[in-house]
Amino acid sequence: MITQLIYMSQPFGYDSATLSGILATARRNNPQHGLTGALICRQDIYLQMLEGPAQAIDSLFERIAADPRHLEVKLLSRSEVASRMFPDWAMLHDPSHTWHWSPDDVSQGAIAKASVEELQSVFRRVAA
Repeated sequence: MITQLIYMSQPFGYDSATLSGILATARRNNPQHGLTGALICRQDIYLQMLEGPAQAIDSLFERIAADPRHLEVKLLSRSEVASRMFPDWAMLHDPSHTWHWSPDDVSQGAIAKASVEELQSVFRRVAA
């Protein structure tokens, strides 16, 4: 089984250089730990799915929660799944083109209130 974790956070100091650094680090380090996933982002939100061995997922999530580039880190889902949604991606970047929450929706808590199925459906669209 594969552990799948979805979290959201508010970016701090979001710009293209910060995002490039996050993606480069993930793409360099994740394969060494058997991790895959996708990051959906824009100036008001990071929404990320991570997949891999439970210990590696938990360790990475602890580092993300302590990372000053992430504010208000919130675990949305953690479950065991039979297969990965992003098996070929150390970290796929989706600049929020494939999902439907507006900045107003985000500020009013729509993502935090979304069901696990709704969150997974967003990532299924990214994977397609």
